[in-house]
Parts: sequence; C-alpha cells; structure tokens
Amino acid sequence: MSDRWTWVPHLWGLLTPVITAGCLVAGGPYMALPLVLFLGVYPFIELMLGQSSDTEPLQEGRAHDIIVHLHAVFVPIMVAVLLWRVSLDGLTLMVGLGAASAGLTNGASGIVAAHELGHRRPRSKSWWTARLSLFSVLYLHFTTEHNHTHHRHWARDVDPTSSPWGRSVYYHVLQTIPRQVRGAFNARPADTKRALSVEALFLVALAVAGLPYLVAYLAQAAVAIYLLEFVNYLQHHGLRRGDDERPNATHAWESRHRLSRWTLMELPLHPSHHLKASTPYQRLDVHDEAPQLPFGYYGMFWLALVPPLFGRLMRRQAKAAGLAV
Repeated sequence: MSDRWTWVPHLWGLLTPVITAGCLVAGGPYMALPLVLFLGVYPFIELMLGQSSDTEPLQEGRAHDIIVHLHAVFVPIMVAVLLWRVSLDGLTLMVGLGAASAGLTNGASGIVAAHELGHRRPRSKSWWTARLSLFSVLYLHFTTEHNHTHHRHWARDVDPTSSPWGRSVYYHVLQTIPRQVRGAFNARPADTKRALSVEALFLVALAVAGLPYLVAYLAQAAVAIYLLEFVNYLQHHGLRRGDDERPNATHAWESRHRLSRWTLMELPLHPSHHLKASTPYQRLDVHDEAPQLPFGYYGMFWLALVPPLFGRLMRRQAKAAGLAV
C-alpha cells in the first residue's frame, strides 16, 4: 500500500463508535448489536485476517491524526446519545445493554485515543481533547498516572498496571484502580484533586437530573474502565525488570494481529510505544525480541476471563520468546 494510503485500514476503527451511536438512536434490540459484533464477531474476523509485521515508521500521518481525534470526540457524543435514549425509554434492560455497548465503544475507541493524545504537549488542543474523552468515562486521573508513574515504572512491581504471573484479571481490576488514583495523587496532588472534584460534581448533577441518568452513565463508565484495565493487564503480564534494569522490548507484550492494530490505533505494538512514548501511533514499529500474545486483543478478551488457561498460554508464549518464567 502506498504511504499516502496507510491510514485507510484505520478507518475500520471508526466503525465502532458509528455503529454504536446508530444502534442507540435506533433503540430497542439494536442496542445489543454492538456487543454481539465486537465481542462475538470481531474475534473470528481477527483470526481470519491474521497478522502483519508491516509498519511505516517514517510516515507523516496527517490523516492518522484526524482519525485519532475523531475517536476521542466520539466519546462525549456517545454519552450524550446514551443519556438522550434514557430520557426516552427510562432505565430498561435494552437501555442497560445500550449502556454496555456505549462503554465498550468508549473503552475500545475513546480511551485508546485519549491515551494517544494524552502524550501530546500539555494544554494543547489535542491534550484537552483527551481530557474531555477521559472525563466522559470518569477517568481524568489516567493521563497523570500513566505519564508520570506507569511510563517510569512499567514492568516493575511498584507499577499498579503491571500484573505479575498468577494474578487474574478480576483481582487486577479491583486492586489497580485505587492504586492508580493514589499514584496520580502522589505525582500531581492538586491536579488529581481537581479532577476528582469535577467528576464528583458532574455525578451530583446527573443524580439531580434523575437516577436513571446516573445509573446509565456509571454503567458505561464502568465497562469502559474495565476494558482499559483489561488492556493494561495484558500488556505487561508476568514481565518484570529490576529497579536498575533499563527497559527493553522484552518487558511488554506485542500483538501483530491486523484487526487489533487497525481498530485500536496500533496499541498492540506496545513495546515500541514504551521505548519512545512520544512516537505517534502510525510510526510504531515491531520488535522481534518482544514476546507475542497468543491471540489479538479481541481474542485475548475471552481468554483472560479463564485465568488458568490464560496463565498457561501466556507462560508458553514467554518461554517461546526465550524469557525466564
């Protein structure tokens, strides 16, 4: 593919928010469709599309930049559409499934974009766009913790997002969230306190507007946050480095599955991101020494729900990469 067209496959990722918003507008059983598509159909498409090591580390990427901003802007739009649906239908089973669909989209599409834009220059338009996206899912502290704690301590025990061997995704999510809030507060106490206050005020406003609005909003945020922490769980699981050890590509898991790369803005090329966090997603590269996930992110979602099987396959992959287990 010509360099000028390498952004085209990443348009696939925009189907996620577009389809979800359309299903929320349509209402009824359609609101469950994104769950079936992204959790049921996409894992099979991911297997069929296979893997690719092709990268374009020197491309300019103006179109890529537009795509990542669109992802981030879709998050508050998705929340607004969800709350509009609540105003029409109240809190029904189908609206609950719609909230889960919105959360799935906001986690898979929006927070990934916020992660990318959160590495841009502080107080820039891109940075503020990331803040708006994170505010929409009650995770404003993420940028602070991620940039100041995770990128300093990744693959160390002190890092709350790096899970050790044997830890299940369920326990990981329960312990990592409060530890990340504490990490953000330790890094930037004033900023974190302000972020938590803004989120609390918004929740109070929603509660005043009506309990169904608050419940739907919290439901989509919970799903989005779970999806983010599931990704964090994958990316460094079992991989460790010493306090004085320099980081390298063997300290993060990589996946070259096309669908995950295209729809998640190259997030699966995670070792490359950590080795130079300022690199735009379209310029990330593969690293042959990095351990490879057994499946793409869509398949790993289901595998992580079965801890014994997850642990066995991950250890096998680590050994295949020549790592001590």
